Amino acid sequence: MNSAQAKQIKITDYLSSEGISPTKVQGGDFWYCSPLRQETTPSFKVNDRANVWYDHGLGHGGNILDLVMAMHGLETITQALGKLSGKTPFPTVQSFSFQQQKASSGIVVLKITPIGNSALIEYIKNRHIDLEIARKYCKDVYYTVNGKNYFSVGFGNDCGGYELSNPYFKGSASPKGVTTIRQSKDACLVFEGFWDFLSFLTIKGIQETHHNVAVLNSVANLPKAIDFIASHKDVYAYLDNDEAGRRAVQELKSVCKNVSDQSEIYARHKDLNEFLSNRNREKEKQQRKGFRI
Repeated sequence: MNSAQAKQIKITDYLSSEGISPTKVQGGDFWYCSPLRQETTPSFKVNDRANVWYDHGLGHGGNILDLVMAMHGLETITQALGKLSGKTPFPTVQSFSFQQQKASSGIVVLKITPIGNSALIEYIKNRHIDLEIARKYCKDVYYTVNGKNYFSVGFGNDCGGYELSNPYFKGSASPKGVTTIRQSKDACLVFEGFWDFLSFLTIKGIQETHHNVAVLNSVANLPKAIDFIASHKDVYAYLDNDEAGRRAVQELKSVCKNVSDQSEIYARHKDLNEFLSNRNREKEKQQRKGFRI
């Protein structure tokens, strides 16, 4: 490989091969937490059209060879070319991102890894979910939709599929199904979506519950879970505060022995995750007031 060939490699593809993903994408600009130093607010920009980078914190940038030398402490272009040669081939499709995407049945999962993508970690924190709880139950899922690459937080179901969620997209990788956690107990907790289940654990300050759990991953899946739920002596429903949620509670009450509608706890909120997020934001607001002089 010579310098001209190296400069044809997309910087975004190289960073992806190093396990570094963008936190946001604006037009042709990809923003990252700098791979050259520690930071929490992304200030490292790659212009994908020009294939150049600039670290605003350091005040300099360059091409892919400059980046490889800076990242790996190399002194010569020859060393950088050797490093790049050892990493090829690179992906030829666009870098993974969670830009706006349309729901599609054509989702093809490429890779599933433990939670570690910095952009998805930030998304989990923005939903006020305890990160260790999220890591216990969720994965980073990389997939394609109509030939374009994306990534989302993924939550597995009993059928082998995944519920997918990122700031711009909510969908699923087939097969669609419910998620059950079986502890051989008399009580069952029922959640509409996995963010509500993770919110419950975060609120309780626990990583797992002693009760059985049914995460519907959509109220439309209730018929698939009804036999499992109805087999319990007590059922606690944490469904959304909307018409679909209320209908689902009534359906549960028609077939289950003892159903307790827990939505009263978060009556002024759409769901349990919104309740958790608003509660935490209020706490943060009060803490800021306390620091005023």
